[in-house]
Amino acid sequence: MATTEKAVPLTQLSAWKALTSHYGQIKDVQLRTLFADDSGRGERLAVDALGIYLDYSKNRITDETLKLLFKLADESDLRGRIDAMFRGEKINITENRAVLHVALRAPKDATILVDGKNVVPEVHEVLDRMSAFADRVRSGAWLGHTSKRIKNVVNIGIGGSDLGPVMAYEALRHYSQRDMVFRFVSNVDGTDFAEATIDLDPEETLFIISSKTFTTLETMTNAHTAREWSLKKLGDEKAIAKHFVAVSTNAAEVSKFGIDTANMFGFWDWVGGRYSMDSAIGLSTMIAVGPENFRKLLAGFHEMDEHFRTAPFEKNLPVLMGLLSVWYNDFFDAQTVAVLPYDQYLKRFPAYLQQLTMESNGKHVTLSGDHVDYETGPIFWGEPGTNGQHSFYQLIHQGTKLIPCDFIGFGKTLNPLGDHHDLLMANVFAQGEALAFGKTAEQVKAEGTPNWLVPHRVFEGNRPSNTILIEILTPEVLGKLVALYEHSVFTQGAIWQIDSFDQWGVELGKVLAKNIITELEGKIVGKHDSSTSTLIDEYKKLRG
Repeated sequence: MATTEKAVPLTQLSAWKALTSHYGQIKDVQLRTLFADDSGRGERLAVDALGIYLDYSKNRITDETLKLLFKLADESDLRGRIDAMFRGEKINITENRAVLHVALRAPKDATILVDGKNVVPEVHEVLDRMSAFADRVRSGAWLGHTSKRIKNVVNIGIGGSDLGPVMAYEALRHYSQRDMVFRFVSNVDGTDFAEATIDLDPEETLFIISSKTFTTLETMTNAHTAREWSLKKLGDEKAIAKHFVAVSTNAAEVSKFGIDTANMFGFWDWVGGRYSMDSAIGLSTMIAVGPENFRKLLAGFHEMDEHFRTAPFEKNLPVLMGLLSVWYNDFFDAQTVAVLPYDQYLKRFPAYLQQLTMESNGKHVTLSGDHVDYETGPIFWGEPGTNGQHSFYQLIHQGTKLIPCDFIGFGKTLNPLGDHHDLLMANVFAQGEALAFGKTAEQVKAEGTPNWLVPHRVFEGNRPSNTILIEILTPEVLGKLVALYEHSVFTQGAIWQIDSFDQWGVELGKVLAKNIITELEGKIVGKHDSSTSTLIDEYKKLRG
């Protein structure tokens, strides 16, 4: 197993100490003051790269803050960490693995080595096989067991094998093949499968089973239910090969299930689940939008990869966003980040980011195994567009918690209807402005508000936000957006000296659940605390 050289503890770095002192000087400075003292702040604190305009001027920072954050990045060897990842070094030290989701979107002529072997040709071999299969399904050349065309595709997976595909499908639905139905099943709750298939015909339905090991409990439970559901009508075991394909590396289990291994699409242990939507895990996405659009998605990812790898930190979109997240998380004690996309197609984007960010950086020990004495991963959450304004924005504006926000807006809509889009975007700009500058008691009084009501109508402001503006949502743009947050997460993890690429925290609950299942089946009686034992007994009574 790999080991890591013990780094200087984060809180002992000179830049961290300087930031701690600087925070004491700036923590009460108002954004109103910062803008009043610098008429060009809005233009100056912005980066325009790869068709993405990032306005970060409404953050509680000064030039000195940025200088110290960049110094912190240097002292944390962020550049060295980036280079190590792109070189294929095994930076996931607890699993002794390389971290090369960037190889999934590298062009054919690239060279990315893992243990001395260029992995790019294998990546493109799988992509080519995916493309050929997707074309056959989309064109109707692939027929089901009864010679009917496939009209429905159901992706069965969980975690990264679900969140990426469902987010990408919803985000790119405008580009999808509209005479086909796409559904996604992840929850082991039988309701998820039942509702996903209630109006589908097994003769016209293709299941994609996404599980690297083909042993994931939730996924395989749903897969076997899908098998039974299909055979109930199709009857013949041979039908499975026409209605099921696998995204896996376990050929023996795939074959045992009844899937033709010629229709098994593999990936590699250097691809973490939450970084896998552009691997074979994205097969449902490719079938939905077509191979050409899927490759445009990959091209967008690659553009952001290269930007992250080469751009100076002062103009580097993921680095800026990552460092700002560290600034609020560790100095302002901001516990959460709200991601607020003003495009209905991105309605699942915040949910996707929850796994990407919190599974990556929800860690309590450093790379060398020492317990951290600072905050790591914040909680990510959000909803699309104006929906959130009539829900949780009240707390962001006037609550007691500091919640940095990322607003994402587009210059053009894919569905122009009257003045809808101008109204939508007016809200983007208004919300950022209101959060930053608020409304003073004097302004409220000037409106003729009774004195007793004034405190209730005051907006303190000084609530930070980023605003991301892009021309229009395309496959390339989605790739850039996802990679932007991937590399922002990497930046934060490098600063915090943690392993952003393992996820041991999901294991314990899985192990305990397997033990409890045997109890529920009456095979053993386990030993638990009094609460868990009582709950199991109560469940058995309710179950009857």
